Amino acid sequence: MSSTTPEAPEDLRFEAEVTRILDIVVNALYSEKEIFLRELISNASDACDRLRYQALTEPHLTEGDADFRVELEIDKAARTLTVRDNGIGMNRDDLIANLGTIARSGTGEFLKRLSGDSKADISLIGQFGVGFYSAFMVAGRIEVLTRKAGEDQAWQWASQGDGRFTVGPAGKPARGTEITLHLKEGEDEFLEAQRLRHIVKTYSDHIAIPVVLKAAAEPPREGEDAPTDETLNTASALWTRPKSEITEEQYKEFYHHVAHGFDDPWHTLHLKAEGAIEYTALLFVPGTKPFDLFQPERKPHVKLYVNRVFITDDCEGLLPPYLRFMRGVVDSPDLPLNISREMLQNNPVLAKIRTGLVGRILSDLKKRAEDKEAYATFWAAFGAVLKEGLYEDFAKRDEILDLCRFRTTNGSGLASLAEVAGRLKEGQKAIYYLTGDDPEALMQSPQIEGFKAKGIEVLLLTDPIDEFWVSSVGTYKEHPIKSVAQAGKDLSEIKGEAADEAEEKAEEAPEDKIAGLIGVMKTALGEAVKEVRASERLRESPVCLSSDMDGMSLHLQRLLKAHNADAPETPRVLEINPRHPIIKALAERAEATANDAEVGEVAHLLLDQARIVEGEAVPDPAAFARRLSKALEQGLLG
Repeated sequence: MSSTTPEAPEDLRFEAEVTRILDIVVNALYSEKEIFLRELISNASDACDRLRYQALTEPHLTEGDADFRVELEIDKAARTLTVRDNGIGMNRDDLIANLGTIARSGTGEFLKRLSGDSKADISLIGQFGVGFYSAFMVAGRIEVLTRKAGEDQAWQWASQGDGRFTVGPAGKPARGTEITLHLKEGEDEFLEAQRLRHIVKTYSDHIAIPVVLKAAAEPPREGEDAPTDETLNTASALWTRPKSEITEEQYKEFYHHVAHGFDDPWHTLHLKAEGAIEYTALLFVPGTKPFDLFQPERKPHVKLYVNRVFITDDCEGLLPPYLRFMRGVVDSPDLPLNISREMLQNNPVLAKIRTGLVGRILSDLKKRAEDKEAYATFWAAFGAVLKEGLYEDFAKRDEILDLCRFRTTNGSGLASLAEVAGRLKEGQKAIYYLTGDDPEALMQSPQIEGFKAKGIEVLLLTDPIDEFWVSSVGTYKEHPIKSVAQAGKDLSEIKGEAADEAEEKAEEAPEDKIAGLIGVMKTALGEAVKEVRASERLRESPVCLSSDMDGMSLHLQRLLKAHNADAPETPRVLEINPRHPIIKALAERAEATANDAEVGEVAHLLLDQARIVEGEAVPDPAAFARRLSKALEQGLLG
């Protein structure tokens, strides 16, 4: 949109995404409507923080008004509540970007997560960082008057939450933003000073700048003192206070402020490091998965302060990407106030802070992991992200590996590698795994039939990162971590029930007949497979597909293709089960009739069946349907 100044207010429409948000908040019968004030105060505080930082290099921006504050003003006659700040302010383009569109990445994911449950969706709206719109729960009309620091032109934005808004030039002598809410009928409680005192004390006491209730405009009654402005909050940075003076509720509300979330934190970490380098950290593990957790940018969400002066909220060097689910603040007096983003990337002080924070976070997670039920909640939300550290952070790999939990064929909930290693069978040296998209489907995979028959536990890995960290880590303690496709002759060396093994061997077709069948099938299938071989792993299924011992897994190849990445074609190996009735019958037929076309047709049908089980598309559906119909016809009609 053009940034030229129009002569009259423009009448514009909200983005479709914003309209959906407004539909939710306007029609939500939400029991805690007062959270709108928390959101507006939080946004005002952020605006002041950003100007304070910008003024470090441009001090003229705060000239004559350097004491930051948030003001609340009640006008009972007009039935309005105004929230005012002297922060960085906005110009016309900022207003349209911030209050007319959703300019952040992840919009699609946000909309996908909207459920239709008003209370749950309002939580998402706060998490998405557009909590301003929650004000429409109590206001029939909202007016925003703002002037950006360093600019002369002020602007006014107004909307009734009906899908449209106006933006036009306005007069405003002071920088900053004031938001005036024209309250709906029945919302008069937000015109009462005592109600506002309670809300601010409950939700915004931790805000590090004063939240001031302006004195009533009307003259005092006879015998009463003239009303004065009243500061409603403690106005000191919560993270600087001793832990003994902070309540659980105050921690929760601070989390709501820094995370823009409506959930409660799963874990709170408040620490003060002293010594060669000093820093204070107040960090939280969210109680629910943030919407943008898997955005490609993998941005951090911990705010960096220097001596309580806000520096940035996306400092890449503060925490590694695999801890990007953390929310909170870090404050250090040992960093220069005028530090730039480029300087932060290579700052040795920041590197030492990062090392200390990572160590403490992993240590706290290890303690929390002792409560299996609580830790399962954490792992369901953030396990896939934490596992990225196995691939990226060699120094902390062992600590992260001990924190990992896995679903296995054991079926008794999540298990650590230590627990799996403690259940190895006699003769078993490796820990085995199978990758795929769904653990329930993996449980039924032909790939693990032999493992299940011998009671060998297999890890069921369903996160995309699993394809990468297993090859990077290689071993756990002294045990190799191997794909079931790489098991090779391992199964024959692992002790099972002797009687069962002897019985299975007796059920197999003779080796010479299987060798003959393999030759016929390979000739019939040609380039469709690299090899046909007898399987050690199959027990119930006639065939399965596998890759070469050192080749790319079939699941990884599908993942790369799904993301349009270049993936070399994995040589396919078709494994056949020598004890399955179909294979035994085919072996007999192949021996009796050389170059039997019917054996070739069944070979193609079995290959397509193996593809379907692996979740792959059949390359020639028409040929598959023809072969299947013919097989059914022969079976039914003899």
